[in-house]
Amino acid sequence: MAGCVSVAVWLGAVVTILSRSHADRNVYPSAGVLFVHVLEREYFKGEFPPYPKSGDASNDPITFSTNLMGYPDRPGWLRYIQRTPHSDGVLYGSPTAEQVGKPNVIEITAYNRRTFETARHNLVINIMATEEFPLPYQAEFYIKNMNVEEMLASEVLGDFLGAVKNVWQPERLNAINITSALDRGGRVPLPINNLKEGVYVMVGADVPFSSCLREVESPHNQLRCSQEMEPVISCDKKFRAQFHIDWCKISLVDINKVVPVYITRPDPGTGILPEFGDYSPPSESLKSRDYFSDFLITLAVPSAVALVLLFILGYTMCCRREGVIQLVHHSSIQKSSKELRSMSKNREISWPLSTLPVFNPVSGEVVPPIHPDNYETTSMPLMQTQTTDNKMSVGLSNDSLRQMIIYEMLGWDDDGMG
Repeated sequence: MAGCVSVAVWLGAVVTILSRSHADRNVYPSAGVLFVHVLEREYFKGEFPPYPKSGDASNDPITFSTNLMGYPDRPGWLRYIQRTPHSDGVLYGSPTAEQVGKPNVIEITAYNRRTFETARHNLVINIMATEEFPLPYQAEFYIKNMNVEEMLASEVLGDFLGAVKNVWQPERLNAINITSALDRGGRVPLPINNLKEGVYVMVGADVPFSSCLREVESPHNQLRCSQEMEPVISCDKKFRAQFHIDWCKISLVDINKVVPVYITRPDPGTGILPEFGDYSPPSESLKSRDYFSDFLITLAVPSAVALVLLFILGYTMCCRREGVIQLVHHSSIQKSSKELRSMSKNREISWPLSTLPVFNPVSGEVVPPIHPDNYETTSMPLMQTQTTDNKMSVGLSNDSLRQMIIYEMLGWDDDGMG
């Protein structure tokens, strides 16, 4: 019973604004305090026609689109998330002091993915100033086993702030901001073992950090963090039952000791260009231009170079002795090749044994030759070694015979000399 009373006290100390979606509703968040607005699908279901059959449970997929009135997107401090079309949408963020006194009209458009109908309501956000802003001591925790929409639930956020208040013991404790680890460059986890994306939660208090929170700054824990080991924190057991905190990523900031950085920007000026005199447009009468020189450079010069090269090549091939010899040699080889092909087709030579019929002594069957009758004789050797009564002809290869014929036509001897 005492535990329930203490949780109620902690929830009462939290000034985080939680609201439900209503048509044209005004909300009054405070600057520097987390603002959460839930877009309930049940509320928008009444804006769409029911199922055709009475008694059927309506579970239409509904998605939301949010934007600042007159603009395509939301203000920079306001974020939106909806995990699936069958879950509620959530607007959340931490307004800044610059937004105080400036009402932001957020247009909320609900899309029914079954009927393709829409419903639109306006949410007027009036940001109020607070004397407690900003709280001087701010701590940011990284919770590994939570997604951002889970952490935005009032019950879960209240439990976390209660655990923080138990180890910090401040008089005032506010949730300042919540950020998904994906917005900080984190990766989407694998869909196994119910892994979570992780979420950063920043809280502020009015008293210095407790000794438990300072333990992460000890040299021993800093060494363990550098070795990717979990540091030893005495108050971790007060979070471990529900929240798995990465103590190596905790950030403790005392804004009273932070040196402000002032960025000097140049004077934007009035936006009016200085006087440079009267504008002088170009003349209406354009002068003709001669393109003959351009023609010579782009066409005539390459053509002349090509003609010179062609003349040099023709002189080398036709007028020089080496070129004439090459032409004659090439022509002789062509004629000799044609003559040898015609002679090979008309020669009469004995067929090899592989082309004669084979007699099987067992069955008496005559096996046809390996090669058919239309066996191409041009693939056979030009001259084969054959023996006659008292003479032997030595077979010559095609290359040797061709070389002899070429030498005879050119008038050379066997050594290739003229």
